[in-house]
Amino acid sequence: MTTRPNAALIMWPGVDDLVITPQVRAALAQVVTLVDDAPIDLMSTPLAELEAVEVLIGSWGCAPLDAASLDRLPALRLLAYAAGTVKAVVTDELWARGVAVSSAAAANAVPVAEFTFAAIVMIAKDVLRVRDAYRANRGEGWVSGVGPAGPLGTHGLKVGVIGASKIGRLVLERLRTLDVEVGLRDPYLDPEEVDELGATPMGLDELCSWSDIVTVHAPELTATRHMIDAERLALMRDGAWLINTARGSIVDTAALEAECASGRLAAWIDTPDPEPLPPTSPLWDLPNAVLTPHIAGSMGNEAERMGLLAAGEVGRFLSGRPLNHEVRAGDLGLLA
Repeated sequence: MTTRPNAALIMWPGVDDLVITPQVRAALAQVVTLVDDAPIDLMSTPLAELEAVEVLIGSWGCAPLDAASLDRLPALRLLAYAAGTVKAVVTDELWARGVAVSSAAAANAVPVAEFTFAAIVMIAKDVLRVRDAYRANRGEGWVSGVGPAGPLGTHGLKVGVIGASKIGRLVLERLRTLDVEVGLRDPYLDPEEVDELGATPMGLDELCSWSDIVTVHAPELTATRHMIDAERLALMRDGAWLINTARGSIVDTAALEAECASGRLAAWIDTPDPEPLPPTSPLWDLPNAVLTPHIAGSMGNEAERMGLLAAGEVGRFLSGRPLNHEVRAGDLGLLA
């Protein structure tokens, strides 16, 4: 019988019920032996159980892997992170010890792109306002909607995408199923690459003034803080929508509140800044603002995708094949 390498789960208790489903456990059982079926605490688990652990499967709630933690994991070779960003988990010490890192951000990107695409279609059909008007008149009379381009519907809609990230690319892919025009702002792509994605390259100011709907998919970096500020919001035409399923700090909340309160712009915000917004924010009550509680990312049965991706990466690593979703230290400056 072949001895499988030891592995451990490191995440908040209960997260494993969502991410490490029976199907994921079955996949992991083919390649590793879990030292405990439940998530462990690295600092309280007896050293004898940790000394032979070669693989960590992390997710939400995974503590930073600092020197103290890594000293208890002398055999560690791989962190397969069954969630999105690894920035809160990886440390200089982890890289120094040569531990490979994989992220399931690509799996988490799928529901965010689906949510964004659905929001674009719902906005184009003015669904929320029409729903309220239809409910109010109980079917006694015609209810018409107004899309962000004026006429209701997606035909000819101008959608501006900020960031050809994993999520941004999936949004672009879905937008190609609609009869819409797409602009893309990504400073790291040349015009030919943007064209291959089915979009028109634009500067950020141009995109803001051109679009009927602007959707944000840039990473949260020092350089992107308040990238959508009062000046860029002012460039957006009357009736335009802003969708943010990325990170709240990319948008200047005070400036957005002012524009929405005036009735000039509308917004669908899944990730505000701060999160959640204070009860006094006007966005809670404005009819042209939609607030959702950070639900675009993996929820419920969607979380299993991340576990399956992580299990696949463990199998690839242990068989000597390259990781499909490896994260390197040099990548962190551009990652969400």
